[in-house]
Amino acid sequence: MVSSPVTSDADSRNGDSDLCSSVDTSERPKLSADLGSPEISSGDVSQEYVLLQLRIFRINLAVTAFAVLVSILFVGLNAAISLLLGACSGIIYLRLLAKNIGSLGKSSSSVGKVQLIVPAALVLVVSKVPELHLLPSLVGFLLYKPSLIIQFLLEPYAQKKSE
Repeated sequence: MVSSPVTSDADSRNGDSDLCSSVDTSERPKLSADLGSPEISSGDVSQEYVLLQLRIFRINLAVTAFAVLVSILFVGLNAAISLLLGACSGIIYLRLLAKNIGSLGKSSSSVGKVQLIVPAALVLVVSKVPELHLLPSLVGFLLYKPSLIIQFLLEPYAQKKSE
């Protein structure tokens, strides 16, 4: 008769029930750490992360240049300068965040909060200078978000190009 992983009622009444004792350990499914992905060294991953950062920064610069040109044409020079200041602070914020994420496994176990100083400083600077406008500077600060979305949409093409 085939051994069952469940013990009989007589064993359980005596307190001798051990569910794992009747199952052969060699028949248990083994968990594999390899999830079908090829071996990637940490140097390759860090190099890929640096290239991803560079692509995001290039896209961010292109989006910023386009937004500043459009704001010069349709809104005005002061709004364009505010937008440019906000976009520069957004790039600084993104760079600090990327640096914190890059050191996440090596020297720290959590992402720092240092990059949160950048938007606070932007609001303080814009509020003190009367020629600058708050709304265009905040829109400029958030211009890194469309660059991340564009990078996400272009990622399959970038991977095909690298292979």
